[in-house]
Amino acid sequence: MGVDAERVYVGLDIGGTKLMVAAADETGRILRRVRASTPPGLDDGLTLLHQMIAEVAEGTHVAGIGAAVGGPLDARQGVVSPLHQPHWRDVPLKTLMEARWSCPFFVDVDTNVAAAGEYAADRAGVPRFLYLTLSTGMGGGFLIDGKIYRGSRDAHPEVAHQAIPFRCTFPERVTCECGAPDCLEALVSGNGIRRIYGKAAEHLSDTEWSEVAYNLGQGLRNIATIYAPDLIILGGGVAVGGGEMLIGEATRVMTRHLKLVPAPDVRLSQLGYDTALYGALLIARQGLD
Repeated sequence: MGVDAERVYVGLDIGGTKLMVAAADETGRILRRVRASTPPGLDDGLTLLHQMIAEVAEGTHVAGIGAAVGGPLDARQGVVSPLHQPHWRDVPLKTLMEARWSCPFFVDVDTNVAAAGEYAADRAGVPRFLYLTLSTGMGGGFLIDGKIYRGSRDAHPEVAHQAIPFRCTFPERVTCECGAPDCLEALVSGNGIRRIYGKAAEHLSDTEWSEVAYNLGQGLRNIATIYAPDLIILGGGVAVGGGEMLIGEATRVMTRHLKLVPAPDVRLSQLGYDTALYGALLIARQGLD
């Protein structure tokens, strides 16, 4: 039986600075995709998302929509309040999307969605798999035997909001958007890097990258000690921009400070900037467990 060209599945990557939308066939092959800057306002953002969905659908039936959004959110009810989009608070995204497009809509924290997409693409099949994203903010998704791990009352574990013994030229500038003074996210995310060094990650000097790598490595040490994963994959703009130099140095710091658990394999994402988008397309087709 051939692929049904009259129906598509749509994935949404709703980020603090960019929106990416793609349509795929039932095998997951991307047919069309678009990208735009995220408007600051909620109404403008929702209007733009609907326009982008219509553009990639090209008049075909939308059979399902999956979305990756920054936390916190309620995945079951589909209500989102992304930290890095201050005008999006208690948005009933599932209700709004299903009413507009008359199809199932699934949404989860972007790092959970990205973890599912990366796990499927990597085909490693390891029992304990952790995906970390370093982009505007930082987050992680943990899979056990391919299933998303959720905390008490479906809470999303926030691996970026841990305190570490950090190195920083400007310690007085370290402050996290969650309100805590010493989170890992405040040291290694895109927003944190801008706040500390006064420039985007791609303009960091070698010395500044070395500080970011050290701090990331200390965070990886904590994560490895607590979760004992088999594999950690890092994605997002900061990780991709830092590349193997960042990942390699952070891994060396992690390994040097691990004493009680084996060091996990640490790799850079295969999907680059598209991890959450591929994950969103996956849950559009398969739903959430």
